[in-house]
Amino acid sequence: MKSRADLLIFDPLPVPKVPVWARPRGLVLHDSDAAYATGAALNSLDNLVRQDFSWAGAWRQRLALRNAAAAVNLTDRREDESALRDTHYLRSAGDDPGPAGHLLMAWRRLASRTAGCDEEMVRSVAEQCFALRWDDSLADVVANAEEMAVSSRPAPVLAAEIASAVYRARPDGELLGFWLADALLAQKLRWPIPVPLLMGQVSSSFFRSGENRKRIRPGGEGWGRAVFLAYATAAAEACELGADLAQRAGRLAGVAPKLRAKGSGDVIKLLLSDDAVPGSWSSSKLSARGARRLFDRLGELGAVRELSGRPTFRLYGL
Repeated sequence: MKSRADLLIFDPLPVPKVPVWARPRGLVLHDSDAAYATGAALNSLDNLVRQDFSWAGAWRQRLALRNAAAAVNLTDRREDESALRDTHYLRSAGDDPGPAGHLLMAWRRLASRTAGCDEEMVRSVAEQCFALRWDDSLADVVANAEEMAVSSRPAPVLAAEIASAVYRARPDGELLGFWLADALLAQKLRWPIPVPLLMGQVSSSFFRSGENRKRIRPGGEGWGRAVFLAYATAAAEACELGADLAQRAGRLAGVAPKLRAKGSGDVIKLLLSDDAVPGSWSSSKLSARGARRLFDRLGELGAVRELSGRPTFRLYGL
């Protein structure tokens, strides 16, 4: 029977890592120190993004899930990453995903679209995902973002400023501000697709100040330094996740020649491009029953993980 080694693209290059000295440790008192660490960390992340690894889609969507869970937590809702994953992959077409599910949709859209901050796109996300009423103040912020993207100022500085601008204009749009920060960062760095980063750090100590450790709001005292440190940490964690997924994708590459089921290639592409794939997935080439057998086989070979922990309605991913 024909070999299926062509099912997967091999990634010969190593995954870039953020140097240990660029990861914030303890209290950072000076903005210059924070900016230096951020520049080094984002340089490593930039190298990862530009290598366009075969697993980059799954990587971005897993980061989207992480950031969406942080956003949900900030709204005092209880859904964690597992619950958000279930909501997205197991709901029927046309079902309302609910407030938490809409937040996940926002970050999934960020992680799957070309970089840019045009008004039509931002307005649709603001209204559909963040339930924000669009007005002239938000339109002005987005128009300013387009001008900021072509300036010569550093990308993390602009990201901090756009989030502050959203919060000044519309305090109820704080989450949109975090979302726009990553979008503008990607546009400024000329990444083809944004990487969800900033929101995932919102609960870290960087965004706390004072004796009562009150959360720093966008534009507040210490906000710029907090954003720098958050991006440095987020970049390091994103590179670590990339290294982990690279190993898992490598195992998938190793078992690809052993797969004989028609439609195996489509399943592998989905595993590489998304956070998870339902065990009931099917196509014209592969029935749902055949897909379940394929996932069982991949699990036995150590090439995929079952992510839900359930005996039914299972979800698989790298």
